Amino acid sequence: MALRIVPPTLAFVIHAVYPVTPGVPLDPATPFADPGLMGFLLWFLGPACHVGVSFFFLLSGFILTCTANTAEPVTAYWRRRLVGLLPSHFVTWALSMVLFAGAHTPYFGLPNLLLINAYFPQAQFWGGANWPAWRLCAELLFYLSFPLLAVPLRRIPRRWLWPAAAGMVAGMAGVCLFAQNVVSPGPTFADVPMSLPQFWFIVFFPPVRVFEFGLGMIIARIVLAGRWPSLRIGGVLALLPVGYAAALLAGAPYNLGLTTVVPIALLVGTVAAANRRGRRTLAGSRPMVWLGKVAFGFYMTHALVLFYMRPAVLGNAEFGVTGGTVLLVCLLTVNVFAGWVLSELVEVPMRRRLCPDSPPADSTPGGARFVRPVSRSTEVTMVR
Repeated sequence: MALRIVPPTLAFVIHAVYPVTPGVPLDPATPFADPGLMGFLLWFLGPACHVGVSFFFLLSGFILTCTANTAEPVTAYWRRRLVGLLPSHFVTWALSMVLFAGAHTPYFGLPNLLLINAYFPQAQFWGGANWPAWRLCAELLFYLSFPLLAVPLRRIPRRWLWPAAAGMVAGMAGVCLFAQNVVSPGPTFADVPMSLPQFWFIVFFPPVRVFEFGLGMIIARIVLAGRWPSLRIGGVLALLPVGYAAALLAGAPYNLGLTTVVPIALLVGTVAAANRRGRRTLAGSRPMVWLGKVAFGFYMTHALVLFYMRPAVLGNAEFGVTGGTVLLVCLLTVNVFAGWVLSELVEVPMRRRLCPDSPPADSTPGGARFVRPVSRSTEVTMVR
């Protein structure tokens, strides 16, 4: 799905403006020298990264369900997914260790490599070598468990699909309440009014993100069953700033994905349903489809661009409004190119070599898209 470029772009912007050190004592300069502007941006963009992560997990559930082939052996499915995920991870992890992280995190880089670092509540584990790869801990869990999760999904009667979707949102709210009232309180973590264990439980702990993944799976079933309402994309887009404003006003833990997940789910379902009906949308345009293909590589390389290339070329230089904006545009362009290179030199060749019989783009982690209508046989299989 072409919308895959949206979450990594959100992650890129917040990490570029408000550098999140990848678990090591590095502190890249911000693009803007004006403290007042930076203070506003840090407040305004605070929820953006969490919105992007929630978007990631929902899209994963949606795409895996839309591209599911019940005739495919589970082992073949696992191989195809792991080949799409792990080679790019291994390459970017190694580059991160060699270029900037190895001197600072020789011990905490291994959990990051094995994709188990998000299971530790200690903050020093979260970054490891390639900071963004913590998300893959949850993705790996979802990929491995999808064949099992798909069984009860197919058994949900059509009339219960929307209540099931509401149940996933309620589950996210339950995670917030559980963290607030059960998980150990303590000193606040960074600028978040929560303890470190509470923040870890809601944001990083992979099993609790299953509610966003499950919501994506249910939205896909509704679309495949032809039960998605005829909503206007413009009207759905108008809900996104409402949800984001709610995130700014509500604060933690509700701004960590809960306030924006419903508008995101409505957007994904509405765009997918429009594409299935043959309507032309921006998400179905060639540039957006291409960006969707390189989105995974874009995400996996953005720490290299921000934490290595940017300091190596510009040092600690900060700029005015115009200069800082130009810098962000240039870094974004470089990151798109880096994502394309990673996709073309690692992801695509490995898929061709190890999974030659797999579909080319529609079911890969980095390039999945939902443009062409799903066949009637697939629809029937998924909704029975």
